[in-house]
Amino acid sequence: MREYRADLHLHTVLSACAEVEMIPPLIVDEALRKGLALIAVTDHNTTGNAAAVMEAAQGTALTVLPGMELQTREEVEILCLFDTMDAASAWQAYVDGWLPPIENDPERFGPQFVVDAEGDFAREEPRLLQAPALVSLEEAARVARALGGLVIPAHIDRPAKGLMSVLGMWPPELVADAAEVSPNMRPSQARARYRFLPADIPLVSNSDAHWLDWIGKTMTIFVLDAPPSVAALRRALRGEGECRAYVP
Repeated sequence: MREYRADLHLHTVLSACAEVEMIPPLIVDEALRKGLALIAVTDHNTTGNAAAVMEAAQGTALTVLPGMELQTREEVEILCLFDTMDAASAWQAYVDGWLPPIENDPERFGPQFVVDAEGDFAREEPRLLQAPALVSLEEAARVARALGGLVIPAHIDRPAKGLMSVLGMWPPELVADAAEVSPNMRPSQARARYRFLPADIPLVSNSDAHWLDWIGKTMTIFVLDAPPSVAALRRALRGEGECRAYVP
């Protein structure tokens, strides 16, 4: 068994709301400096910079999972995490079919940069990635899990785009692996506040970092019986054997 300090909710410069410093080599260096062993790249409605961060982490002690923070048609955000870029790309292809055909306005919303592993500019993403995809929360979760993904509703306590704040309940048809509380709330506080939160849904916390200093500010510790993977994280969230997950 081994403990892994994890921050599973990070943004890069492909998220218009992220700072320009959020490029692969600096993200990896900061995560290692904070003692993290596992991170996930979760830009808004895209996996476009995940491979670059994974490449930047090669040869280090840091594991990087490709992922996405999807905004569903209910304007609720969920984290969808995968083991490989092949799975993440299949998920991206699915999401692309639900994104509205709206162009980004960099002057209004901020630029969306695709970069390489060194952080150098590759191209600018023209689509508006911060608009909700036209897919339901339950359907998106079902497809992400079918593709081998881990599904975690993001910052459920936040007034904007948080599941419990937006919907006021946990949808009965929603199947997820965990729920994330924001850095502003402890899991115990969430349990006390949200009486409709299923008792069997484990709670995690991540930084939702949009700038470097915030990486690792909040984390979840996973006690795993194997190297980090979706399957290993799921065993920890379920508390199988000696595996577990907790917010320090």
